[in-house]
Amino acid sequence: MTILTPATPTADWLQALHSSNSAWLVTDEQLRVAHVNEGFTRLLGYSLQDMQDGWPLEKLLGQDTELAPHIRDELEQHGVYTGELLLRCKDGSPLWVAATVNTLNRQPFPKVGTTAEVIVLTDIGFTKRFEALQRQMLEDVVMEKPLANLLHDMCGTLEQMIPQVKVCVMDVDASGLLNPLAAPSIAPQVLELMKCVRSGPDHGASASAAYLGHEVIVHTITEDAHWSAVATLFTSAGLRACWSSPIKNHEGRVVGTLDFYFDTPRSPNELHRQLVLACLHLCAVAMERDASKHRIRQLAYYDTLTRLPNRTMFNECAEQALHAMRGHQGLVFFLDLDRFKLWNDSLGHAAGDALLREIADRLGSCTRPEDVVGRLSSDEFAVLMPHCAPDQMPFLAQRMLDAIAEPFSINGVMTTPNACVGVCTYPEDGTDIETLLRHADQAMYAAKGQGSQRWERYRPEMGKISQERADMERELRTTLAAGGLQLHYQPQICSSGQHRLYGVEALARWQHPEWGWVPPPRFIAVAEDSGLIHTLTSWLIDAACTQLATWRAQGVPMPHVSVNLSTNNFHLPDFAMQVQQTLLRHGLTGQDLMLEITESVMLDSSPATLNNLQTLHAMGMRLSMDDFGTGYSSLSYLHRLPISELKLDKSFVQDVTVSSAASALTRSVLNIATSLGMTVVAEGVETQEQADWLARHGCPVLQGYRFAKPMPATDIGPWVQQHAERHAAASLTHPND
Repeated sequence: MTILTPATPTADWLQALHSSNSAWLVTDEQLRVAHVNEGFTRLLGYSLQDMQDGWPLEKLLGQDTELAPHIRDELEQHGVYTGELLLRCKDGSPLWVAATVNTLNRQPFPKVGTTAEVIVLTDIGFTKRFEALQRQMLEDVVMEKPLANLLHDMCGTLEQMIPQVKVCVMDVDASGLLNPLAAPSIAPQVLELMKCVRSGPDHGASASAAYLGHEVIVHTITEDAHWSAVATLFTSAGLRACWSSPIKNHEGRVVGTLDFYFDTPRSPNELHRQLVLACLHLCAVAMERDASKHRIRQLAYYDTLTRLPNRTMFNECAEQALHAMRGHQGLVFFLDLDRFKLWNDSLGHAAGDALLREIADRLGSCTRPEDVVGRLSSDEFAVLMPHCAPDQMPFLAQRMLDAIAEPFSINGVMTTPNACVGVCTYPEDGTDIETLLRHADQAMYAAKGQGSQRWERYRPEMGKISQERADMERELRTTLAAGGLQLHYQPQICSSGQHRLYGVEALARWQHPEWGWVPPPRFIAVAEDSGLIHTLTSWLIDAACTQLATWRAQGVPMPHVSVNLSTNNFHLPDFAMQVQQTLLRHGLTGQDLMLEITESVMLDSSPATLNNLQTLHAMGMRLSMDDFGTGYSSLSYLHRLPISELKLDKSFVQDVTVSSAASALTRSVLNIATSLGMTVVAEGVETQEQADWLARHGCPVLQGYRFAKPMPATDIGPWVQQHAERHAAASLTHPND
């Protein structure tokens, strides 16, 4: 190659050098700067005179030593270097350039004094700034920087890169409402106009882009009909044209818009388009990541059904509220719906979900914005009311109960939800939310013990009751596993003739080594609440069948055994088959077992319950309605089930000879049973007067202490024999009885 002699350049060569938009620098063979063009001075600020001291590339790199080895190697090996360099301008500011350095001598190893250089520099500062913006945004996404802050920084950087443009990012929610997410340079009065705008083709550039799903350009805001009402406010804020581009997630749904507002009427140029094309992707990534984060948080901290805080979130918010109200009083309410499981099982889970959503809304309507409301579990809710005194407790608790008890219709079924509420006070009953919830829960259980639609204030002695309940559950679990329960049997006597034996009722008994005899209502309630009722019932049926088979093998004439069932038993899909298998295992038939059910089974219309009842009836087993007359809807449901027997509750029997109302109701029950072909068993018969009245009015079966108390299985055989002998003798003495 011909060596360039800078001292004698041609006019054409110089003209080309000076007219170039790139920065040019030419050295002589001693690597002294011989020429710089105007582009060099514009870019870096250096004149030809400024570049006379030192080697040019080292000076521009801001270093006094030799070139970096990789640059020197490229020049010596190939005579050219191409790469990106960070140079120092005359004012000390850094500048990224794309550099090309050519030697003007193709000797294998040129040295100073034998070669000249031509250096061409192109400003890539803009590209580097944008790369830095992209890198920073991705780092911010990974580091989970708040979305508004991340987009605010992006808008600010874009505005520095492209003056005369104000940048805005709008959020588009699932319902199509737009709200500003980031707009660092847009006037507050304009931002107010941008809030809660519905997407649509006639609502401005952003709303149109969100609605249409493609870019919308408004060249002149004042001439666009959709801006006429607000054009003056926009133009007075320096916004005269708008270009809006939709931000779409990976599913293609518009989640936001990226808007460029120009200070003059115009359209976007190619540079604007390149920037927006890259930023749309970055915005989509950031917004999707933020939506995923919020979704995860929603799943982790909020109940998906009611949108209320779950237990974790409620505890966090409540602790913050308690910390903020130190020195003041507050109330914690614990609510549990009555008979929710029955509602859920009878009408289906969809109806149960609808009820829970309705309860959440009703709690929201009777609480304040500063109150903390949460759903803790299935049908349990909690409310923390800061700055409330104990004397407000009755009013607030009753207001919640009244709100819950408003009639509610689902799938055409009208019902009146009820609940029980426990209340405790801060700081008297506890200073942390776990303690307060535990105490309010204990108060709620005390309220349930009094009936439905009740509230109760926490008292310290309730903690003892709760602990006893927990202890009982633990001991009952151990006893069931060890086979430690017993069965006692109470005979049922026919009221006519020789008072022959009708059957016996099997009654579970528990004798604890420390507590003694535990009342059945207590441990059966614990079994139902804890889920042990299925184990208890399985044991009960098996033990009763075992004993019935044993009696018959011993020659004891036992017609049948009655066993009490829980509503929960019928929720097991294979319950009927389990009963049948137990009967077959002991060589018994369906007629040998009388199954006593309660009104709640009649009210339960769940498929599992209905299927079990139909299967049991098909197997020949008889159903007995226990505690008949104590529920409000027993009569209306009698025709739904194949009931063979009604058990008249002892509350009627004990007053039948002294109360006209009790006697009238008892006669009505007897008449209904007779007309339906059902047998009535009167429970709790304690006096001969009661027995005589019942027999006189046609009650066929009597049960109570007048005849026998519940007794161990070993005593039943002798009792049956003595009973038969006694009445045989009586029939000889009184042959007309």
